[in-house]
Amino acid sequence: MSSYAFASDALSVTGATDPADAERLEPGTTYRSSLPSDGEVYYRLELDGTSTVYVAATAVPPTDAVVTPTEGVRVSLQDAEGRSCSAADTAGIGAGRSPRPLTVWGARELPSSRSLCRSAGTYYVVVERVLRTESTPGDWDLELAPVLEPRLRKADATRAPESWDSATPSPPGGEAVRLRGGGGFDSATALEQGVWRDDVRPGQTLFYEVPVAWGQQVYATADLSGARGGGAGGGFVPGGVNLALYNPVRGLVDDTSISYNGSRKSGALAALPPVGYENRYAVSDRVGGMRFAGSYFLVVHLAARVGEKFGDGPFGLTLRVRVTGEAAAGPGYAGQSEPAGIFQTGALGRGGSGAVGDAGSSGAGAGAGMKLVAVGGIGAGTLVLVVLGVWAVVGRRRAAGV
Repeated sequence: MSSYAFASDALSVTGATDPADAERLEPGTTYRSSLPSDGEVYYRLELDGTSTVYVAATAVPPTDAVVTPTEGVRVSLQDAEGRSCSAADTAGIGAGRSPRPLTVWGARELPSSRSLCRSAGTYYVVVERVLRTESTPGDWDLELAPVLEPRLRKADATRAPESWDSATPSPPGGEAVRLRGGGGFDSATALEQGVWRDDVRPGQTLFYEVPVAWGQQVYATADLSGARGGGAGGGFVPGGVNLALYNPVRGLVDDTSISYNGSRKSGALAALPPVGYENRYAVSDRVGGMRFAGSYFLVVHLAARVGEKFGDGPFGLTLRVRVTGEAAAGPGYAGQSEPAGIFQTGALGRGGSGAVGDAGSSGAGAGAGMKLVAVGGIGAGTLVLVVLGVWAVVGRRRAAGV
C-alpha cells in the first residue's frame, strides 16, 4: 500500500535490468514504475545537443514497510557508455525510520564542463535502492518526471553570485488560513505568502506549492502542535518531523529534521538566495537548487513512530511562508520547456501566481482550497485575485509557452 498520490496522467513504464532493453522516457511526461529491492533499473532518453534535461525519481516504500535510517534511493544520468553526466543524487530515510516518499534528481546539463555528455544521442536514467540491510523485501513504487530546459537565446553569467542577502526575515504573522495539503507533487496544494493551517497524521506526507519568480527569495517554517497531554507519558522520536523544499524540477534545495517529544516543535529552512539562472554554477547544492523560477514544493512528513508514542492525532501543522523581492525578467530561453511553462509563475506557469499574496486577506477562498492568481501589480503589491476553481477539480494544468 502506498500513501503517495501519483500523477493521474502518469504512463506506466517498466525499468529494465539491461540498458539494451530500456524503455524510452519523453521530457514533459510523468511515468509510474517500480523499483526492486536489489539491482539497477534503466530508462532511456534521446537527447539533443543543446538542451539541459533533468529527471526526478520519487521512490515510495509501502506504508507498512520496515525501513532503516541509512537506506534510500539513488539516481544518475549516464551516457551510452555508462559514464555519469553528473554526480549521482542519493536520498535516505533518515532518523525518523518512517516509510516516506524519497525524491532524487539527475541531470545532463548544457553547457557543461564535462565533455562526456555534450553530444546528442542516447542517455540512460539509472535508479537503484542503496544501503538496504534489515528492511522489508519487495518493490517500491516509483514516479519519474523528466524535464527539458532549453538553451538561452544569448550567453548568461557563468559564475554564481558572490554575495546575496542571507539574513533570515521574521516569519509572517496574522491569522492562519485553513487548507488541505496534497498527497504528491502533481496534486500539491497551492499557497502564497502567509500563515497556513493544516492537520497531519503519523506516517503522512503533505505537499504544497509556492510560486517563486526570478529574483525572489522564499523562506518557510513549520510548527507542529503538542500531543494531547503534552507528552506527559514520555517518549521521544528522533527525526519525527521532516520539512523539505524542492525546486520546480523536484530537486531537493534544503530540508530540516525535527525531533519530537510530544511538546510543540518548530523547524525552519535555511536562508536561500534569490532565484537566478547563474545559481547553477554554485558549489553549494542549496544555492544551486535555486536556479529556476516556477513552483517550489514544500513537503512535510510526520514519522509513523510519532503515532506509536503519542497517538494517531491528527496533529496541528502551521506553515509560515514568506516570499521577498521584486519579480525580475527571466534569462530568455531560446525554445520551449517540457512540460511547457514549468519555469514560469503567473497564469502560464504551474504555480498559478505571479505575485506574493497575504494569507490573512485570502479569506474563505483559500480555506476552501481554491487557486488564487495574482495579476499585475507585482512590485506595487496590488493584487487582483481570480478564483480558478475548487482544488479538487483543478487537476494538472497544462500551460502553453515559456
